[in-house]
Amino acid sequence: MFRCGIAYPRCRWIVPLLLLFAIIFDIIAIAATSGWVEDEDAKSHYTSMWESCRGRNDDWTCKSLMTQSWAQAVAALMIIGLLILIIAFIISCVALCCSLNITLLPLIGGLLIVVVVLQFIALIIYPVKFNETIYEGHYYYTWAYGFGWGATILSIGCAILFCCLPRYEDELTGLAKTKYIYSTA
Repeated sequence: MFRCGIAYPRCRWIVPLLLLFAIIFDIIAIAATSGWVEDEDAKSHYTSMWESCRGRNDDWTCKSLMTQSWAQAVAALMIIGLLILIIAFIISCVALCCSLNITLLPLIGGLLIVVVVLQFIALIIYPVKFNETIYEGHYYYTWAYGFGWGATILSIGCAILFCCLPRYEDELTGLAKTKYIYSTA
């Protein structure tokens, strides 16, 4: 009547798609000019990964954060993480979509772990240093900063999947018999 099982061959397409979403989230976070942080009261101050701007309406004065070493480190870690993520995506497309190459899956998982470590460090350094050097009241972290965390969380999940998928080679190729989780007679 009703059967519910895991279709492993779908992982061959879904996991690279998740990596593509992580890349898009990273690009949004890095390229966002509207700020990673903005003040809550008067909307008179916002700070992105690249610059800090103050003002009202159309009169904004912006100062580059790239003169400070912590901001350079955050930018470098996020960009290096994005580049490694793009490399992992390309390798995953080759390993899963073109032909099934199980030996590349742990390599992709390792690359994603490196991405997670780099971006996690960057996303922790930013608020700590922001609070030490720029903080002057109540601030909110915006959607752009959230996209950075979203990319990192997707990378964590994909790293776990890529490290676990080699155990299911027969299921990925479709050679194994489907194991049903739930079945009614």
